[in-house]
Amino acid sequence: QVQLVESGGGLVQPGGSLKLSCAASGFTFSSYAMRWYRQAPEKEREWVAYIIPGGNGYTYADSVKGRFTISRDNAKNTLYLQMNSLKPEDTAVYYCNARSGGAPEYWGQGTQVTVSS
Repeated sequence: QVQLVESGGGLVQPGGSLKLSCAASGFTFSSYAMRWYRQAPEKEREWVAYIIPGGNGYTYADSVKGRFTISRDNAKNTLYLQMNSLKPEDTAVYYCNARSGGAPEYWGQGTQVTVSS
């Protein structure tokens, strides 16, 4: 059974940091490109960051570039998102996504991140 389980969300003050994790199981994690998305209340889900299967290539949305870092540990089947200098507009539910060519696409259930003083 395929599972993507996000964790690490919470309430943080502006300027603070959080590190999200996404634990994968039930598929060959190391063969899948991974992405983080987020969805704020009453907004469309938006792409945040992308990392290739080997982990040595990544891209970011302009809104998070220089503040967020995506990484993965293929030995632990885990994806990460280090979020620094958080802003109120980063408040959203964050989702991890697994995609590989024509194979089925997988989503986690999401973890809430709230940036507020």
